[in-house]
Amino acid sequence: MNERAENTASIFCDVPCHLGEGPSWDPFENALYWFDILGKRLLRQRAPGEEPTIQDLPAMASAIAAVDAEQQLVMTETGLYLRDRGSGLLTAHQAIEPDNPATRSNDCRTHPSGAFWVSTMGKKAEAKAGTIYWYRKGELRPLFPGITIPNSICFSVEGDVAYFADTSLGLLWRVDCEPATGLPVSEPRIFVDRSGQEGGIDGSVTDVDGVLWNAAWGAGRLDAYAPDGRLLRSIGLPARQTTCPAFVGPNADRLVVTSAREGLDAAAIAADPEAGKTFLLDLAVRGRHDPAVAL
Repeated sequence: MNERAENTASIFCDVPCHLGEGPSWDPFENALYWFDILGKRLLRQRAPGEEPTIQDLPAMASAIAAVDAEQQLVMTETGLYLRDRGSGLLTAHQAIEPDNPATRSNDCRTHPSGAFWVSTMGKKAEAKAGTIYWYRKGELRPLFPGITIPNSICFSVEGDVAYFADTSLGLLWRVDCEPATGLPVSEPRIFVDRSGQEGGIDGSVTDVDGVLWNAAWGAGRLDAYAPDGRLLRSIGLPARQTTCPAFVGPNADRLVVTSAREGLDAAAIAADPEAGKTFLLDLAVRGRHDPAVAL
């Protein structure tokens, strides 16, 4: 099946982000968190149409993961910080490239084992300046260096497969993993090749059936891929620069997608007025929430 479904999205949050990214539903609070990376903001909202809570951040950040009912873990341009849920206070936890001012954090996700796969990239998308790291229980390891725009980090339900992409190449890889640790145990192999095609491979999530949902940057759509890499469907979205999906709600049965207005001038924004907003899809899915990070 290969279908394009239009007009399935409504606005979850109408606050425009310069670079909306890193959406994550927090089951402890039943709320969606996401970032405006370039705006240095963390946004939180429980339901469509609510007024979001916005926290200004001291640095660029791109991902948040639950630790427990009191704390979260935030990935920033200099590393991992613990965030107190009550006060929003950030405390340094694990430095990652702190002495490299040319890089910032990008796509991240928690493996079923509690390992946190995090990534860096050049602030100006410098070629091969980024790296994907593995963090678990105080240990940090580089996994895949030399990536220009790391994206699409996500995992199978069993934790035996990881996915990641380099948006600049239009390639999405899969790699076998040790389920108990989230460490790779094979060489990556190409899962989807979109090189030279419209729609950069941006953020992704996988559902309980193994379907990978990918935001296509520059194409205004969400693509769904079967576990064998076949394109199942493409869903139109109201902004061209879609960035990352997330499963939301207590049952993880809906999808939101963030977007960006990065690089758009006034004329481009006038032609793409919903750019940077966060969208809710009118589509039932069999999703799941990311697990807590193992510190």
